[in-house]
Parts: sequence; structure tokens; C-alpha cells
Amino acid sequence: MRKTVSVFFLFFSITAYPQLGSFNVLSFKTNLDQHWGLFAEGQIRSLRFYDDFHYYEFKVGANYNVRKNFSLQAGVGKYDTYNEGGNFKTPILNDEYRSWIQFTMKQNLESIKFEHRYRAEQRWTSNGFKNRFRYRLQVVIPLNSKKLEAGTFYAAAWNELFLTNKAPFFERNRLFAGFGYEFNDNFALQTGFIHQYDYKLTDETGRNFLQISFLYEFAIKKNKQEHIPEGIE
Repeated sequence: MRKTVSVFFLFFSITAYPQLGSFNVLSFKTNLDQHWGLFAEGQIRSLRFYDDFHYYEFKVGANYNVRKNFSLQAGVGKYDTYNEGGNFKTPILNDEYRSWIQFTMKQNLESIKFEHRYRAEQRWTSNGFKNRFRYRLQVVIPLNSKKLEAGTFYAAAWNELFLTNKAPFFERNRLFAGFGYEFNDNFALQTGFIHQYDYKLTDETGRNFLQISFLYEFAIKKNKQEHIPEGIE
């Protein structure tokens, strides 16, 4: 426990670095029955440590659990990116609406949780329509329990690759490493660092971010899928 608290303190100490931006996430999920679920998520991002806020998004959607470790998802969202050099500085660089479909597979190796996420996005941007394809591999390791339950600290890491259907095809890579805590069956807090590398993009090229995610999940009816906190939907 003492080591885990020390790691959290180290995370927040390093945030004094002026070039560190922030990802701030509020996520809500609910299960309607054994198969169907709904979600909503809001994000606000800054290019400096809680300064130069330049981006926000809001998205909603539905999940369908096909099997215990396999699920489908569809969603829609609004995404706006502003200029650098101030808080939501105009003119807007990109005013975007987005829809997507995805499927997710989960695997366990004893207490270690693996999640593979495949997403196809349809993007209506200020610069026209674009397709994008994303793959994310996430690993979650409970630290003081074999399951992700109330009172559990966990380590989490993921890497996500962003591709398009036009040359040069590669668009972005996003890497996360951090920790989280399950307060109870409904609420978790997750924090860590994101390193983002972009190819021929200008909004957040080569940036480092502190991510803080508040995750609330309310189950109207328990489903058969094991809960894995995602941090970012």
C-alpha cells in the first residue's frame, strides 16, 4: 500500500513540468440486462498543465455482450479542437462529429486482464469526411487482490494505434501507463501518463499528458462479463 501511494505522489510531483498537458475524463456506464448496456463520456484536454485548454468531446453509445469475453459497441460523439496559445482560443481548428462501431475481446492470464479493442470510425470534420481505424491492447493487473473489486489498487497500461485508409496510413500512436483504485462496485479513479506521437498532425504532436479518469458504472442487472476499467472509452 505504501509503495502504491508513493507512486501516486511521484505522478503528481512530475506534473510541475510545464510541457505536460492533461486528459480529464468523466465516464458513465450502465448495464440494462445480461447483454445490453449504455455509456456516456466527456473529456476536456489541455496542452499545458491545466492551462491552454484546447479540446473537448462528448460521446454516447450502446454495448451488446455477445459472449462472456466478446462484445460489440456503437456510438456517436461531438469533438472540437481549438488553436494553441490560450483557453479555447478561436478560430476552431476542427469541428467534428463522429460515429463508430467496434468489437472487444477479453482474455485472462490468472489475475492479469487483457483487452483487445478494434474500432472503425466515421469522421465528419471541418476538412471533410475521413475514415479511421484503431486498435488498442490494454493490460490491467490487480495489485492487492485477484479480482477487480472494492478496495483494489491496480496497474494499467495500453497502447493504441490509429490508421487511415489513405497514404501514409499511419496517423497516431498513444501509450498509457498508470494506476487506479476501485472504491466500490460503482466508482473507480484512474490516473497515469499518456505519451502521444502523431504523424503529420498538428494539434497534439509529440505531447505528454497526465490522465485523470473518474469512472462510474451502475449495473441495473449484473452481466456475465468481468469488469475491466478502461480509463478512456
